[in-house]
Amino acid sequence: MKVVLAGGSGALGRRIAADLTARGDEVVVLTRSPRPYDPGRPGRQVGWDGVTTGAWAAELAGAAVVNLAGELVDRRPTPANVELLTESRVRPTRALVEAASHLDDPPIAWLQMSTLAIYGDGGEATITEDHPPADGPPQMAGVARAWEAAAADAPAERRVVLRTAVVFDRDTPALDRLTGLVRWGLGGRIASGRQWISWLHVTDLLAIVRRCLDDPSMAGVVHATSPSPVRNRELMATLRSLQRRPPAPPTPTPLLRLGALVLRTDPALALLGRRCVPARLSDAGFTFAFPELGPALTDLL
Repeated sequence: MKVVLAGGSGALGRRIAADLTARGDEVVVLTRSPRPYDPGRPGRQVGWDGVTTGAWAAELAGAAVVNLAGELVDRRPTPANVELLTESRVRPTRALVEAASHLDDPPIAWLQMSTLAIYGDGGEATITEDHPPADGPPQMAGVARAWEAAAADAPAERRVVLRTAVVFDRDTPALDRLTGLVRWGLGGRIASGRQWISWLHVTDLLAIVRRCLDDPSMAGVVHATSPSPVRNRELMATLRSLQRRPPAPPTPTPLLRLGALVLRTDPALALLGRRCVPARLSDAGFTFAFPELGPALTDLL
């Protein structure tokens, strides 16, 4: 299978490219800075600007498209950043859709990455793929809704919207920040600690991507998340245990907001939660390699 990755030069994109290359797929990575050969970046690199159609469009013919393009969300929730996050996703997606619409041989599959943050603060509800998206916050649900809408008319034989949980992997911002807090003695629960965390081991993410590319029955919204979401207090306790750190005092909301200001991040990433489950994958008989948090973090740490 030929697979075109847009946004494939980031950490997650490189993981997907390496995984698909290892199984024998022809992987093409659309990048703004193509290199003729780079052993650290699997796949054949093709230049694009992420805005306009060019010679790269021919790569989409008869291929599977995986669209990951977009800036990292870990930044302050200012209007300027919301616009940056939105445009960094919407403009490349529109360019892909426009390019594919002029092909005689459209893509065989379109895997549109998205995020479970589209549900905003889910409270205590158990959220499946049938749950409606939230209206906000703008940096979470607002960005995700715009991203998905930009791909709604993608010309492909099959379209999948992969709403993804927090992916845990070695040497990535999400896990590094959490383990750093624990090392600094700040590994207690955040605020009430009751907020739900939907998470996923990177090994399972890669398997889900393969399943969505290969299985003709997979279409529409699919949750890429472990079947066992946990509360924040359980997440932090597990991290403390694995790093052999003693109990730590909780981080109250005002202190978290102050710390987020210093670190230039969004406090909602820690204060809001969602109890999402992968109903579509479970119904399809998908088997998770790491369905429980403890073994997943043990493997990574």
